[in-house]
Amino acid sequence: MMPAMVSLIAARMASTPEMLARFDDAALVAAVLRFERELAAVLAEHGVIAAAAAAAVAQACDRFDATGLGDAAAHAGTLAIPLVARLRAAVPAEHAAAVHRGATSQDVADTALVLQLAQAMPLMRGELASLGEALAVLARRHAATPALGRTLLQPAELVSFGARAANWMLGIDAAADRLDREYRGASRLALAGAVGTLAGLGDAGPAVRASLAERLGLAVGPAWHSRRDAIAGLGAAVGIAIGALGKLARDISLLMQAEIAEVAEPAVAGRGGSSAMPYKRNPTSCQVALSAAIRAPGLVASLLGGMPQELERSLGGWQAEAPVLAELFCLAHGAARAMRVVVDGLEVDTAAITAHADAAAARTTVDRDDAISAAARFVDDALAAHDAYVAARR
Repeated sequence: MMPAMVSLIAARMASTPEMLARFDDAALVAAVLRFERELAAVLAEHGVIAAAAAAAVAQACDRFDATGLGDAAAHAGTLAIPLVARLRAAVPAEHAAAVHRGATSQDVADTALVLQLAQAMPLMRGELASLGEALAVLARRHAATPALGRTLLQPAELVSFGARAANWMLGIDAAADRLDREYRGASRLALAGAVGTLAGLGDAGPAVRASLAERLGLAVGPAWHSRRDAIAGLGAAVGIAIGALGKLARDISLLMQAEIAEVAEPAVAGRGGSSAMPYKRNPTSCQVALSAAIRAPGLVASLLGGMPQELERSLGGWQAEAPVLAELFCLAHGAARAMRVVVDGLEVDTAAITAHADAAAARTTVDRDDAISAAARFVDDALAAHDAYVAARR
């Protein structure tokens, strides 16, 4: 969930209602209860606890009252302690020991986080895919529209506006592909017990873990309590996606300056204005993505900084990860949504773009026709790569 010091207004300005809901308190409690319910079910399946005990746990999860749980978790130092205590109090006394059998608080926290990520990823995939496709349309449409290239923020050789859009598209596609790869590596069950050996479940441990992973739709493998490379890798991939969105926002906002005026964000009533200067048209959606790109590196650094975790289970390391990853996903989805809306409705002034290219043509070193032909080839190659990526993804 977004950090408590960030107000709901600020969080909403940076993200979307859908992604914020994936990481709110209700989503977290639902994920934890799903873990406890399914754990009890597989424990019964493998004869570790009675079927009646599993049924009692399921009923307690269905009727769970989360009132005051936040304060109780803050007091205990972990959500699992008060939640498990409430579940044990809600089942018949003879079944209390069956609740949370073989698991530890970190198993609950890590698996709940992964389950929340599983709900967040389709939102990210969908938004990035739509943005990539919108950029592909822009690249095709303007493959041969002459444009002035700019290097080190100064006029350079001629390109095409389509080549510029194709470059944006390739960055978004690569970021989406990397995010998928890292997510697959992080989508793993955590069930390892107090010191990572599953000793509390005896010989039944490996079979219980495999069955629970199957029920939850997660990969299964050795304990990863103090190996956080997959979590850090996923966070870095989200950060890179935000950076790619920031690159797109930076370029569009530069081209939208009144002195250049080659593109503009779509005109939307009540958006992009100024409280003091009513004549202004600000790149407000680009602002969302650029703000996210400024915040993301520090968040990713937090995940990397938490990797040297002590011995079998860390103090403070893994506890820092969930709010950081949640904030990264919220920022990423807000930025992706904002830029997708921009590209869908981007106003492209081909006359202004061509005029700037024509004005610079006399001092460029590459023949105009050759420059545009080369740009068009770049667009063709980029679109072929994009189409191959889309086909592979499907």
